[in-house]
Amino acid sequence: MSKKEYPLEQLTLIKQKKLEEAERSLQEKKLALIKEKEKLETLENERDKVKVHRDEKLNQFREKVDEGTTTDKIQQMRVYLKEVDEKLRQKETKVKDQLKQVDAAEKKVEEARKEMLKRQQDVEKMRLHRKEWDKEMKVLEEHQESIEMDETGSTMHVRKKAQSHRNRRDKQ
Repeated sequence: MSKKEYPLEQLTLIKQKKLEEAERSLQEKKLALIKEKEKLETLENERDKVKVHRDEKLNQFREKVDEGTTTDKIQQMRVYLKEVDEKLRQKETKVKDQLKQVDAAEKKVEEARKEMLKRQQDVEKMRLHRKEWDKEMKVLEEHQESIEMDETGSTMHVRKKAQSHRNRRDKQ
């Protein structure tokens, strides 16, 4: 008896390819998340530099006011501080926007992880089904061989019986 081809082989291959695609997708999403986090870190560093600069200028402004500087100088420093405050607000907005990008990238990673796990389960189900199918085919094959052996044994027995019958008849 020839070995039968597994009837779901094509489906198994398709499911395996989908698993590989899901794994690739997960890796891509993880890389995208890393890039978004790096960008966030860069923006936070820029914002923090502006904050430090603002605090330094504010302290300078206070010292000048305490020393008793001219109104023109105080006015110039106020205008400059307003510009720095605006720049800080812009940097803060960029950081908040980037935080949203990081959150979105994290969600995509989680979705890709769930998809990959689902694909792994599909492949595992197919593997288990194949294992069961192989067992069933082996049992059927052994059963068929047993039937063939019985038929062969019966045929040989009938032949021997007929031969012995002929031998007895020939002797008489």
